[in-house]
Amino acid sequence: MNSLSPDCTGLKQAYDACFNSWFSEKFLKGDSTDACGDLFKKYQECVKEAILEKGIDIDEVERVVIGTESEKQPPPH
Repeated sequence: MNSLSPDCTGLKQAYDACFNSWFSEKFLKGDSTDACGDLFKKYQECVKEAILEKGIDIDEVERVVIGTESEKQPPPH
């Protein structure tokens, strides 16, 4: 699956590969060391830039809704 922005797809693929390897080869065997954190941060920054370029409000994307009164409200018209 591609990323939100083509500019971020390479980082997403690298992070996905790192995470899948870490999860199956380390985490499931008890090693919870964060081996992919640097890749994740780079990918996250790329996605945040792409979100801003598309005019999407980052605060709205990161807003916690689940388990709050906002979850039960219909979206504004």
